[in-house]
This record gives sequence, structure tokens and C-alpha cells, in this order.
Amino acid sequence: MTVASQVKQNLASLKGIHASLQGLALKSVDEEAQRAFHETETMIVTEIIKDIKTRVGQLEMEEPQYKGF
Repeated sequence: MTVASQVKQNLASLKGIHASLQGLALKSVDEEAQRAFHETETMIVTEIIKDIKTRVGQLEMEEPQYKGF
């Protein structure tokens, strides 16, 4: 497995985690738990996803054969 495909696979996993945290925030009855899930989802995971997307773009520029995989 290439580095580009591993990074893209990690990005897909992070997007799944993001969706799970959103669901947990919506389903949680405790307001403090809702806030914690929401803060984690928006502040931490969203930033990591943004960083990984940037890295994917860099990899695709360096190695055009990986573009779109």
C-alpha cells in the first residue's frame, strides 16, 4: 500500500469518526456530554481532517499518478 493510499484511507476513517461524534452529540441527553462531543468534533477532528486534506493535495502534486485514488 502506498503512502498516498494510506493517507487517503486515514482521511476516510477520520470522516467516519467525525460523523460518529456528530451522532453522539445529537443523541446525548447530558448537555455537558453534548458539548464535549461537539467541541471534539468541531475543534479537533475538523482541524485534523483539514490538515490531512492538505497533505493529500501535496501528495497528489508530488505524485500525479495517485490523483483520484
